[in-house]
Amino acid sequence: MSLVILALLIWAAGFAVNLWLARPARSQSRAARLAVPLIFGATVLVMWELIVRGLEVPQVILPPPSVIASTFANNIAMLWGDFTQTILKGALGGYVIGCSAAFLTALLVDRYTYLRQGLLPLGNFMAALPIVGTAPILVMWFGFGWQSKAAVVVLMVYFPMLVNTVAGLSETSAMQRDLMRTYAASWGETLLKLRLPAAMPFIFNGLKVSTTLALIGAIVAEFFGSPTQGLGFRISTSIGQLDLGLVWSAILVAAITGTLAYGLAALIEKWLTFWHPSQRG
Repeated sequence: MSLVILALLIWAAGFAVNLWLARPARSQSRAARLAVPLIFGATVLVMWELIVRGLEVPQVILPPPSVIASTFANNIAMLWGDFTQTILKGALGGYVIGCSAAFLTALLVDRYTYLRQGLLPLGNFMAALPIVGTAPILVMWFGFGWQSKAAVVVLMVYFPMLVNTVAGLSETSAMQRDLMRTYAASWGETLLKLRLPAAMPFIFNGLKVSTTLALIGAIVAEFFGSPTQGLGFRISTSIGQLDLGLVWSAILVAAITGTLAYGLAALIEKWLTFWHPSQRG
């Protein structure tokens, strides 16, 4: 019980420090913006460790962070193989194919009205299909390799990317488009010089949302058939063996990858759309 009390004291101390850093005089500094989430995360990890040990929670229910870190360090080679199979092959391959296809389809939908009226309602229907229902079918179609996982990812990222891109291409006003017509600009010139720049925040919103969907799709698809490698395969088999340390290690790999991928997309967005009001300040 003393460890639980210590955890609560550490939480109170971290909360007080973050309140102090969040004051208007300090919150604008770059160091304060970085320190607040780091302090919060470190406080949560320390509380997790102390509470689990203080209450003697069985490791098959919730292992402490130290056990997860030790398991992670002892299985780096195996986790790297899982990362390659799930992320670099299944998730990344499906992400690139799905987002590229959605972007090209959005250009066609924007160009031809009948495609907008016919394809977008179908897209909403397909996007509502549950992954636990479609993943087994795609595994049967494309086999147990990474190709079936990439197919699931394509299905998951295609329609969010399509809808965001179509919405972005409609962002310009009628006055702006009329002005381009007075300059005798063609549809392609208007697209490149006016509509695509205006759509960039929407396009990047679709790309950022798709980073997490790609990871979810690739991992869940491995639950329904996979070679003896992959994060989804590792999670499902480790749960059956009650090896929760390895389960959390695989989850940690996925979480770190998702965070870095989202951060990279946000960084590229900030670099390319520095002129947009959302990037100011």
